[in-house]
Amino acid sequence: MTALSDLNGIELMVNGLIALALILAPITMWHALLYKRDPRAAMGWIGVCLLFPIIGPALYFLFGINRVRHRAQLWKDGAHQRRFVDFERGAEPLSEIPCYGKVNNKFSPLMRATYALTGLPLLEGNRVAILRNGEQAFPAMLDAINGAVESVDLSTYIFESNASGEAFAEALYGAQDRGAKVRVIIDGMGDLYSWPRISSRLRRRGVRVERFNPPGLMPVLPGFNLRNHRKLLLVDGQIAFTGGMNLGDRHFVKPGVNKKTTVDIHFQFQGPIVAQLAAGFVQTWQLASGGAVKAGSAKSRACGDSRCRVIVDGPDINLDKLSHVLMAAIAQAKESIRIMTPYFLPSREMLAALQTAALRGVVVTLVLPEKNNLPYVHWAMRNMLWELLYYNVRVFYQPPPFNHSKLFLVDGQYLLIGSANLDSRSLRLNYELSVEIYDPQLAAELEHEFDQRVGGAQLLSLAELDERSLLLRSRDAFCWLFSPYL
Repeated sequence: MTALSDLNGIELMVNGLIALALILAPITMWHALLYKRDPRAAMGWIGVCLLFPIIGPALYFLFGINRVRHRAQLWKDGAHQRRFVDFERGAEPLSEIPCYGKVNNKFSPLMRATYALTGLPLLEGNRVAILRNGEQAFPAMLDAINGAVESVDLSTYIFESNASGEAFAEALYGAQDRGAKVRVIIDGMGDLYSWPRISSRLRRRGVRVERFNPPGLMPVLPGFNLRNHRKLLLVDGQIAFTGGMNLGDRHFVKPGVNKKTTVDIHFQFQGPIVAQLAAGFVQTWQLASGGAVKAGSAKSRACGDSRCRVIVDGPDINLDKLSHVLMAAIAQAKESIRIMTPYFLPSREMLAALQTAALRGVVVTLVLPEKNNLPYVHWAMRNMLWELLYYNVRVFYQPPPFNHSKLFLVDGQYLLIGSANLDSRSLRLNYELSVEIYDPQLAAELEHEFDQRVGGAQLLSLAELDERSLLLRSRDAFCWLFSPYL
């Protein structure tokens, strides 16, 4: 009797799984068919769901849904999203664009394109300071927090619980004790990079902390694959810091300080651009907390010669903004394009744009780490770099320590900095924040530093890639298959 009951239970379970598969698989395939913009991606997900009718839909829910609707879309101008049309679209570009011809004839098309995408003006009168590695960036950031009177807003992907992280935590405690309003956003996955989690200790001390899309059985967002990669610190509405640097000891480059030395670059901003950066933080806070928040008043007045504009990017109303700006900048280039990034897995469209720029006579130079902290990303990059080398794009491998810097320079005048890498994860899945800067003097300084790095780097040749063994080529190609999610 017991055996019969067990068989009946197994039969019921199998029938339940079959029924579940018959419901989930068609719905998932329909969703992929309707919303995926790349037919190869749509076909791939449909195939996965056909082969694995239960696991496939689960994977699609976690990794395949790359677009987020959230309440911020409804707060902005009462926007209405059409359910079966707008899911894979960001905000519509502006049609009425101010004339930039009188500002800078050479870059006016790029200025116009960025305004159309962001709706934000290019602001003059900003002061931008370069902060290299933890030795320069962390003291400046800590000094700003320690001097905070009214507010401290901090967004980071990783907040390590080591000496550097503790220093920032103590500074945040002190600011709150002085009466400043302190808000901290830590990505839910980045928060797990070190243990014990520093977010828990901040909360115990009364600091308001939001973990962005923390992993769980019922995630806040449609998939835990969508991460907040923005790095931003704002103090009293007067000073801001952004770039590619997380908070942790790894960013100190002095010998013997840590085993995982990471070279990086950060930037300090003062001037009207602080207001745009503050608005970017508010967008992130709204998404993380689920509540409407008004941006604080920025008090930073004109104090420098840089013209700047913030580009907020993410799988929501800001979808594809940064990617389009990059494409416009590549098309604008007349003399040179210099790119430094730790992870380079661009779209087919961006590859073609760089190839075309090189064919037009633009000197395109790409600097990558010789040894990546993510070996599988390095292998995936090796599989596609020949497509640039074939068109005379110069590719250099920079020797250790690992360089996490992100720089994009055009013609010695235009500079794009921020948290984004040039890969699908940053340009399609992550929430990122960048700043475009028009400042010949600053660009010249960074170009000089870029060229110095190139001088000590190894030039990659097409022959070197072609001479890889069949085993290595197979490994690299296999990793490249997963490049949209690496």
